[in-house]
Amino acid sequence: MSDADQEDLGFAPPDADEQERMIEAMLFSTVEPLSAEAMERRMPRGSDAAEALRRLEAHYAGRGVTLIRVAGKWAFRTASDLGFLLRSEETATRKLSRAAVETLSIIAYHQPATRAEIEEVRGVAVSRGTLDLLLDLEWIRLGRRRETPGRPVTFVTTEAFLDHFGLESVRDLPGVQELKAAGLLDAQPQGGIAVRVAEDDDDDDETVDEDQSDLF
Repeated sequence: MSDADQEDLGFAPPDADEQERMIEAMLFSTVEPLSAEAMERRMPRGSDAAEALRRLEAHYAGRGVTLIRVAGKWAFRTASDLGFLLRSEETATRKLSRAAVETLSIIAYHQPATRAEIEEVRGVAVSRGTLDLLLDLEWIRLGRRRETPGRPVTFVTTEAFLDHFGLESVRDLPGVQELKAAGLLDAQPQGGIAVRVAEDDDDDDETVDEDQSDLF
């Protein structure tokens, strides 16, 4: 049915302002980011969620809460320059160990990556506990198995990882040259990259229990 037919029958789609309000309501009431397609399916026929999102994004530009894209989906987030206001909540968050930060960084930049590949870049063994922690945080997940002897599993980052770090996709990660300029990367002799963490906690490089070494 065309828009003209809908209007003749009294079923014209809501005006642009009302569609914008609908999108706003859905995004404020959800925990997970939503796609434009998912929101449009909930709206009256003839609505244009993509246009309503463009209007809403412009409306919230420069405000304390902004509308951002996360892995192709949309969500409201606190403006990045106001993060210091939430510092008390952030300090209650569990601090990642250096090993976990390095492991996550290697997966993000080299995904899909096997456990052996992560260990080759880091130069030390990676314990099951480090991978379990990142899996529990839902920042990484299991990817496809490598078509190599033993068919080892690979690890890749998730939408939750993108959401936490405010990235639309992994293409938005800082470039290697940017990280080197900031002193966060060191090139290894093997050609890999080691991530340096400016923290005071001990580097908990781990050894792998023999009875657990074949799990990943």
